[in-house]
Amino acid sequence: MQHDPVDVVREQFGATNERDFERAMDLYADDVVLVVDEGWGIASGTYEGKAAVGEWFGDWFRQFAPGYYFDIIETRDLGGGGVLLVARHGGAGRASGVAVGGETGYLYRVVDGQVVRVELFSTSAGAVEAASLPQWSEAKTD
Repeated sequence: MQHDPVDVVREQFGATNERDFERAMDLYADDVVLVVDEGWGIASGTYEGKAAVGEWFGDWFRQFAPGYYFDIIETRDLGGGGVLLVARHGGAGRASGVAVGGETGYLYRVVDGQVVRVELFSTSAGAVEAASLPQWSEAKTD
């Protein structure tokens, strides 16, 4: 069965916005790798495996009040399972109630309908720049 990589990534964001985290995590491979750039602060680093990636996202979401959202601004098929996504996100801090948000960029690699790699960038420009690198502009599925 063919799985369009852009559709898989959009589905993951849709499930996240609906707070259907089980459905969102079902789109990740068991051996998924998440790379969070330093601009994200203390949660930056590399996380390997579905459990570690799910824990990272859970920790991140618990910082915000219900209603935190993502609006997809751009998706770009990079070929070979690579996807660039730029999203605006926002809401309020859970403890403070202070409005927070911004625009960030993401690079995904999708193989056989599952996300095998995600790179989170603190700016959309960072993701766009990284998307031009050979490993993303001609994304490999091996």
